[in-house]
Amino acid sequence: MTTDATAEEINFDGIVGPTHNYAGLSVGNLASARNANTIARPRDAALQGLAKMQRLRALGLAQGVLPPHERPNIAWLRSLGFSGSDGQVWEKAWKSEPTIGRAALASSAMWAANAATISPSADCADGRLHASVANLQTMLHRILEAEQTERTLRRLMPDEARFAVHPALMPHSVLSDEGAANHMRMAANPGATGVEIFVYGRTAAEIRTGFPARQTLEACHALARRHELDPARTIFARQASEAIDAGAFHNDVVGVAHEHVLFHHQDAFADKAALYAQVRSAVKDFAPVFIEVPRARVGLDDAVTSYLFNSQLLRLPGARALTLIAPTEVRENNKTAAFVAEMIAQPNAAIGQVEYVEVRESMRNGGGPACLRLRIVMTARERAAAAQGFFLDDALAGRLGAWIKTHYREELAPADLADPALVAETQTALDELTRILPLGGDFYPFQRG
Repeated sequence: MTTDATAEEINFDGIVGPTHNYAGLSVGNLASARNANTIARPRDAALQGLAKMQRLRALGLAQGVLPPHERPNIAWLRSLGFSGSDGQVWEKAWKSEPTIGRAALASSAMWAANAATISPSADCADGRLHASVANLQTMLHRILEAEQTERTLRRLMPDEARFAVHPALMPHSVLSDEGAANHMRMAANPGATGVEIFVYGRTAAEIRTGFPARQTLEACHALARRHELDPARTIFARQASEAIDAGAFHNDVVGVAHEHVLFHHQDAFADKAALYAQVRSAVKDFAPVFIEVPRARVGLDDAVTSYLFNSQLLRLPGARALTLIAPTEVRENNKTAAFVAEMIAQPNAAIGQVEYVEVRESMRNGGGPACLRLRIVMTARERAAAAQGFFLDDALAGRLGAWIKTHYREELAPADLADPALVAETQTALDELTRILPLGGDFYPFQRG
C-alpha cells in the first residue's frame, strides 16, 4: 500500500462546444428526450461550464480544461461519401441523411466523465497513471468521440514514463464502455492506494428490454486488466435494472464516491449488501462511510430529474467534511433540497456542505456537474510532467471567456442547424482555440485538410 502526500484530485472539465444543441439523440436519457428540438443557447452553456470551473478554483481546488471536439464532424461525413467544400458536405448530409447529420453535429463530448476511465498511479502495478478512452459504442453520436479524446489525453499526458493512455476498447456490444461515469474510487486520501469500483449494467450474453444498459462486465474486466489493478482492491458491482429504466443511463446518475464516502440512491445497485461487504473487505486503512438516500425520501424520478447524485463530491482544502457541488435543480426540488439540508446538518456529517452551481443548459441535455468533468488524481511529479496549458488559471479563464463570447452563437434553433455557415464558424473558433490551449496547429482534422 502506497501513499503520496503530494497527490490531488484535479477535475478536467469539457468545454461546451459551439454546436451545443438539443437533438434528443441519447436513448434512456430522459432530459435529452424531453428537450429535443428546443432552442439551445451555446454561449450560455459554455459560460456556465466555465463559471463552475472558476467556482471550484475559488474554493481552493485545482482545475483543468479539455477542448471541444470538431463538430460537425466533416471528416467522418466525407468517409461516408459526401463531397464538396466543407460547407457543401454539411449541407448535403443534413438534407439527405438527417440521422447521420445530427450525430455529426452533437457536442456531447462536453460530458468529460464519459471520456475515459482513470486509475491513479497508486493503484496500478507499474506505478503509472492509466487512462483508457471510452468507446461509447451504444450511441452513434458518441462513438465518434474516441479518436479525438485519445489525441487530447495524449497531449495532456505525453510522458509515457508516467502516463499510460490506452485507446478505446474495440467498439462492440460485448465491450461496451462508457468511461468514468460507471467507475468510482474510494481511498483514505487521493494519494493512497484505493479501491476501484466498476459498475456495469449487463453481461455480454444478456438481452434486456427497456433502456440500454451501456456498460458490460466484460469491458470492466478488460479495463481492470489493462490498468494492472490489484484484484483484491477491485470491485465489480451491478447497477440495478430499475435505475437504468428510470433514466439512470450511467451509474453517476444514482451514485458518487470520494475518498471514504459512497453517496448513493437506495435503488442504485442490484446487490447493495454485497457491494458494502466487498468494500469493507478490500480496505484496511480507512473506515468506509455509506450514505444511502431512501426511495421513500427521494424517488428515482426525483433523483434523475434533479441529478442529485450527478454532483461533484470533493474535499475543500483543510475541510473536515466533504462538499457536494450540486446543480441548482437539486435546490429547486423540494424532496432533494430537504434531504441535502438534513444530511449536512447532521453532527459530524461526512458530507457537511453543499454548493449549488448553475449548469442549466447542460442539465437540459442530460448532464449535471459531474458529467462535465473527468477526475484525474495526479502526484506533484505527474502534474509537472503534464502539459501545463490545460490547467486553469485566471488568465486562461479570461481568454476562454473572451473566446466563447466572440465565437459562440447566442441561440441555436433546430432550423439553424442546417446553415452551412455553421461549419466555417466552428472551424474558425476551434482554430483559434488551438492557440489558447497547447493543442498544436494540426490538432483538428480540418486543420490538416
